[in-house]
Amino acid sequence: MTIQILSFDNYQHQARRLASALNCPHTRIELHRFPDGESRVQLPPITENHLVFCQSLDFPNDKLIELCLAAKTARAQGATRLTLVAPYLCYMRQDKAFVPGQAISQQIIGALLADLFDDVITVDPHLHRISRLEQAIPCKNAIALTAAGLLGEFVRNRFDNAVFIGPDEESEQWVKVVAGPGKVDYVVASKIRYGDREVAINLPDYAYEGRTVLLVDDVISSGHTVAESARALRQRGAREVLALCTHALLAPGAEQLLADSGVDRLISTDSISHESNAIELAPLLAAAMDKVYKCKH
Repeated sequence: MTIQILSFDNYQHQARRLASALNCPHTRIELHRFPDGESRVQLPPITENHLVFCQSLDFPNDKLIELCLAAKTARAQGATRLTLVAPYLCYMRQDKAFVPGQAISQQIIGALLADLFDDVITVDPHLHRISRLEQAIPCKNAIALTAAGLLGEFVRNRFDNAVFIGPDEESEQWVKVVAGPGKVDYVVASKIRYGDREVAINLPDYAYEGRTVLLVDDVISSGHTVAESARALRQRGAREVLALCTHALLAPGAEQLLADSGVDRLISTDSISHESNAIELAPLLAAAMDKVYKCKH
């Protein structure tokens, strides 16, 4: 595959894994931040016409500016096709103006990415009122993958007497795949959200006592949904509680909150670099990249 993968220092390991899976070169983008916070971006020598930028977009504001500088420079240097592999995709939650004057960031950032890149590949994007990624990012190929199958493969047969729980109705789409049809029990709780950091969880009736429970969600950010679920499960006699997610976004204080609530272990993919990373996304991303490359011909 005649492509070249580029990445910044903060996502080197994942980019190298993707390059290895695709058997293509990987090179590093040089980045310098001046004392006032401005970024100087310098691309390596460009050896291919098709460039793949591998960068997850957690804590995104600096990263978006740096990607913009890099992509525009790549075009100026003659790159004819640019692909963004962003396992975690930012600014997807604000998909409407809830009060007059609110910026609809999903549309604005989506249009920016579509202007910069021919293809955008992401994993388990947090979409609410739309069903397809191209509705948010109108580029040639907007591909939304799911890591649910990889999560299921990782945990299957590792835990005895286990049950999987989705902490809210939205999580059912992941937990039913992770559990596997008819292989492991799963249930879905209901959630009432009072704010960014205040939720109430209602567990369905089930025999939790003495069981290993795996809480499954796409992203763990503030940690409050998982924490409230874990507390409720401990009160119902769960022997062990684990949290399983695609994106360990983890706002400040989230890890301690999870530990204090009775979560024994957090298991995540490497979409966002964290010590809980146990599942590599490179095989999933490489398969999608193969399809993107074939679209050129």
